[in-house]
Amino acid sequence: MVQLFGRSWTREELSRYIGSQLQLGGVRLAELDDGRARGVRIAEFETGTGFSFTVLLDRGMDIGPAKFRGASLVWESSTGPVHPAYFEYQGFGWLRTFHGGLMAGCGMTTAGAPSVDEGEELGLHGRLSHLAASNVWADGAWQGDEYEMWVQGHMRETVVFGENLLLTRRIWARLGESRLFIHDTVVNEGFQTTPHMMLYHCNFGFPLLAEGTELIAPSKQVTLRDEIAAPGLEAHARYEAPIDGYKEQCFYHEMLPGEDGFVTVILANRSFNNGQGLGAYIRYRQAELPRFTQWKMVCTGTYVTGLEPANCWVEGRDKDRERGILQFLEPGEKREYLLEIGVLASNEEIDKLAAQVPKP
Repeated sequence: MVQLFGRSWTREELSRYIGSQLQLGGVRLAELDDGRARGVRIAEFETGTGFSFTVLLDRGMDIGPAKFRGASLVWESSTGPVHPAYFEYQGFGWLRTFHGGLMAGCGMTTAGAPSVDEGEELGLHGRLSHLAASNVWADGAWQGDEYEMWVQGHMRETVVFGENLLLTRRIWARLGESRLFIHDTVVNEGFQTTPHMMLYHCNFGFPLLAEGTELIAPSKQVTLRDEIAAPGLEAHARYEAPIDGYKEQCFYHEMLPGEDGFVTVILANRSFNNGQGLGAYIRYRQAELPRFTQWKMVCTGTYVTGLEPANCWVEGRDKDRERGILQFLEPGEKREYLLEIGVLASNEEIDKLAAQVPKP
């Protein structure tokens, strides 16, 4: 049954009160029409609880803005959701069109820092976030007394004489719930073994992220990406107010999954709204995404934290190859990824979920 307005509803009960399903929630397609974002197709979701989010169909089906009861959950960069035609692949050019948002996809053949791997020059975080979706399908339907809304599409990373990877992404949510799900299937449709790197760059910002916000994670071990992060290791799980001139710090987490194989990570702001509290969480299957990077960037004007489950580290494909952890897809091979991202509306909800996070 649907949980709305303080009670449970059947489909029949709700249908007596409305003329259109969009009166309660749903998904609708639209297109941005200004500046460098002009032409970017989007899918806008409303779940009826105050949770809303936007899928950027021409940006790899990334998830851009996300709000809960009027409060932003995410960091949105100064570039905005730029049309992929402006993408600069080489070096750090990816940053010129990095919109931030709830989830920016990195991959599919490389992720992390720019590198030169076996003679191939690779840009920051790969091409996935700038691939336009095809065969887009956005809709909603009742399944018994639950209403599900979704958008689905294909992104292909391919080049003549090289890789040919197809990603099918389905993002869905349910009426009366403050969470969403991402199901990705990547298939190697080419005829050569291809490096495969996937990273889900989830970017949280103000007012969820503020002074005193805390990271709650089942971390067995936390290590540094580089020595720049060394001064912040002890306080990596606690966020400060914006700091002028702050240099980004990245931490690698070795996570302990629950009995179901999923890792649960929480970002909790217990002081939000005079102590009512606000949180967000990510759940993902560790079997496919064994690595996790915490990007801490509490700089004035660029105030964000990235929580990033992945099948790779973020120092570049050449480094993963040297470490012996670089993954590959054989011709015809398929990988599936499943993530859940949701809102915790109060300190009570934060405490309830935190009690379920394994303690290493």
